[in-house]
Amino acid sequence: MTAAPSSGPPQHYLGGIALRLLAMASLSFMFVLVKYIDRAGIHLAESLFWRQALVLPFLLVWIRATTGGFASLKTDRIGAHARRAMMGLTGMACNFGGMIFLPMAEATTINLSVPIFAVIFAAILLGEQTGWQRWGAVIVGFIGVLVVLNPGASFAAGFGGAHGMGTLIALTGAVMTALITIAVRDLGRTEPAATIVFWFSLLSMIPLGIALPFVYTPHSAHEWLLLIGLGFSGAVVQMSLTGALRLAPVAVVIPMDYSALLWSIACGWWFFGTFPAETTWIGAPLIVASGLFIAWREHRRHIDRPKEVAA
Repeated sequence: MTAAPSSGPPQHYLGGIALRLLAMASLSFMFVLVKYIDRAGIHLAESLFWRQALVLPFLLVWIRATTGGFASLKTDRIGAHARRAMMGLTGMACNFGGMIFLPMAEATTINLSVPIFAVIFAAILLGEQTGWQRWGAVIVGFIGVLVVLNPGASFAAGFGGAHGMGTLIALTGAVMTALITIAVRDLGRTEPAATIVFWFSLLSMIPLGIALPFVYTPHSAHEWLLLIGLGFSGAVVQMSLTGALRLAPVAVVIPMDYSALLWSIACGWWFFGTFPAETTWIGAPLIVASGLFIAWREHRRHIDRPKEVAA
């Protein structure tokens, strides 16, 4: 399925879908490495540093190959990039932490609530008009989130232990990721996608570099392979995510994100012998249905908006 719009890069829907599926598979394997790295006793701040440091060479090669030079990296909005970098670093730390404390499928399911929070923040922060249909989808999605979180049991336990802590961290990561989508949407008005990714990777290394001497420990060859794999998989995720959006519209590729749940279930079972809790099986379909409906409504809005303007 191929389309050629009058402006912008050539569109190839199947290629965009394939890249988005590759991104979700790579993301799941990256989180497998996150759990193994934590079990090896490597501090979270150090794993985040190498995740960002090792992705930069791949990113620069990709920018050079796709744009023909580095002129696109120039920016007049360094302050906005710095805010996005701090938000992105916080969100990444929470997403890593959620994966460390929770089974992969449960942490992934909580992260799939990002579109729900994004609708809320877009209405509050950007003043976007949100009809009753999307608010209805948000409510359904929240019910799914509550089912997965099982707040009754968590409150009874006082959110203690690794599971309660992981639940709060993963939920914070989903909220931060939703806020990041708002920041990226604002940056995207003036900055190319490669510029946004580059400055996020570079600026986030400043606080991580300051923290590194305090948390660094010598590593075995096996541990270095884990860290290199983390950086490589992170590069594949970032480049395939961006490439997917160049080849196909957002509404076409976003539904592919829910394949991450299947990958996380398979990886959790294969690598760690874990299965989703009963509440995850019940809540996940509600979250997925909510996210798919929000994506569909967004697609319809983009189709109907030019017709309304013409009218």
